[in-house]
Amino acid sequence: MSLPAPVADLVRAESGPLLDRYARVHTYLRVSVTDRCNYRCVYCMPAEGLDWMPREHLLTYEEIARIVGVLARMGVRKVRLTGGEPTVRRGIDTLVRMIAAVPGIDDLAMTTNGHRLASLAARLKDAGLRRVNVSIDAIDPAVFAKLTRGGDLTRVLQGIDAALAAGLTPVKLNCVVVRGENDHQLFPLLARFAGRPEVAVRFIEFMPFDAVERRRRHVPAAELRARLAERYTLEPLPKPVNGGPSVDWRIRETGQQIGFVSPITEHFCQACNRLRLQADGHLRTCLSREAAPSLRDVLRAGLADRELDAVLRERVWGKAAGHEAHLDTGYRTFDGTMTAVGG
Repeated sequence: MSLPAPVADLVRAESGPLLDRYARVHTYLRVSVTDRCNYRCVYCMPAEGLDWMPREHLLTYEEIARIVGVLARMGVRKVRLTGGEPTVRRGIDTLVRMIAAVPGIDDLAMTTNGHRLASLAARLKDAGLRRVNVSIDAIDPAVFAKLTRGGDLTRVLQGIDAALAAGLTPVKLNCVVVRGENDHQLFPLLARFAGRPEVAVRFIEFMPFDAVERRRRHVPAAELRARLAERYTLEPLPKPVNGGPSVDWRIRETGQQIGFVSPITEHFCQACNRLRLQADGHLRTCLSREAAPSLRDVLRAGLADRELDAVLRERVWGKAAGHEAHLDTGYRTFDGTMTAVGG
């Protein structure tokens, strides 16, 4: 699988769509609102934990909303709130309300571990959140607790039910499959949510971050599909317009929709339309690379919106072709930790 090549004679635009050198148009922003998390997932942070960012280093809600507003005028239409765990940041529904009010933002979603979702789902829906993705890497309580280093599966299941009741649908369940840890949870996880057409289960290939785990412990999506095909009939679904990287299928026997996000074995760098705003204001244009200097600092120095527009265009223009974690020769892990980036 090759990475895209720069488009010859393409010139950085001063207006219009937000393009990089590979002619990729960026319409999707993931906002990490905090690096803190109430879980300690094995693929997300090292066993010894992390030193959290000081509160004063975090972007304020007003600063986040301002950046979103500028990006919306440049064509960004989808925003996803992430962390760390976004629900641990105080008043997260306030930020939801602010972003939902930004002209041009058509879709506002959140990825959460679900631990606090039961008490927040209705409030988030009222504030303007449309959908949630819930991380759930096992349906066996013991396996789940091991993977999350102490997470409470019962609370996550209650959070999923609350999201469904509040209308935050479809609820997409994210299962990061780590070889030797939870790859035996494939069928039990699907069985638990059979008969729930408003719930989609997605299997995500483990990504090696250099501060967490440098080994490639992913289970290829093709291997997972082959396992499933031994028991079920898988029917491919058409790719939705402006859809994400998930390749979706339907299980004929149960009617369930499942998806595979395969950044290692079926990488999708050539179609990447994502930007990631980290909690401290760093704009990470590629998931695999540490970010450029923080937008927080230039905002607090008094940068005007038109100047911020130029800074954003410059950062996106310098975006890498993609990651190298899929390579056999020249293999390179992702920089940092997942919890600091937000996935």
